[in-house]
Amino acid sequence: MKVFLAGASGALGCPLIRRLHDAGHEVWGLAHRPESLEIIERLGAHSVKGDALNQVDIFELIERIRPEVVIDQLTSLPTSPVDLAQRLPADCRLRLEGGGHLFEAARMFQVRRYIQQLSGFYLDGGTGLANEASPLRINAPGTIGDSARMYASLEKRISSVQSMVCIGLRYGFFYGPGTWYWPDGAFSRHLHQGEIALIGKGSSSFSFIHVDDAAQAAVAALTVPSGIYNIVDDQPSKMSDWLPAYAKWIGADAPPCLDEREGLRLSGEESVYYQNSLSGACNHKARAMLGFSPRRLPWFN
Repeated sequence: MKVFLAGASGALGCPLIRRLHDAGHEVWGLAHRPESLEIIERLGAHSVKGDALNQVDIFELIERIRPEVVIDQLTSLPTSPVDLAQRLPADCRLRLEGGGHLFEAARMFQVRRYIQQLSGFYLDGGTGLANEASPLRINAPGTIGDSARMYASLEKRISSVQSMVCIGLRYGFFYGPGTWYWPDGAFSRHLHQGEIALIGKGSSSFSFIHVDDAAQAAVAALTVPSGIYNIVDDQPSKMSDWLPAYAKWIGADAPPCLDEREGLRLSGEESVYYQNSLSGACNHKARAMLGFSPRRLPWFN
């Protein structure tokens, strides 16, 4: 298949290009910066210079290339999670406006299949794990609610058309090379510097996913029916369990503990919510429909 990949040079884009190439697909990777275009070429894909926020650019590219599949992995995330609040408006604009241009161009030029990156970590599973019918936490405080509302808009977008097969991949928290959650990643650096504390009971449940496993799922999504799929690992784990295990894995000291009152005073409502209210997610549908088989978390091995 001829695949147009937006967000092709990122932590997920690079392993996705490799897997698409190895599966025999013709990949066209969209990027804006010269160094990103070089990465795409080195990985065996055709590099395409363009700006997703430029509607004319995107329509011209899709009309010229005429892909059978468009994969939207557009993000504009900061190098560190502590800077997310400052970067979020730009990230939302790229995904909603830039992704909107990509989506409309795909519809206009009769792309057969559209695959959309979504969130599997701001879902509301109630007292259990979230499934594909679970809603996003659109009323959560701060950037959690802002992000959830953005992802809800993306889910609504791909469910609004019948002319394309639309797949939504709800990814867990990414870990692996090039991500925040890796020995040389930003989260690890903050842990080493003693800047991360465990707040309250740490009762939030987190679902992670290795970027290469996420790429495997995206390739499998080239042949599955329309719908939403939770792309998360098999080990949803409480913050109180995975955070100290992660610290030990990277050789950092165990994080200090704060009660909720002190956490609220020092870090704010959003941090307390983040560590104590999130739901993990269930991947049974992806396992059954995509042949999905994620690896085990390295900090629990």
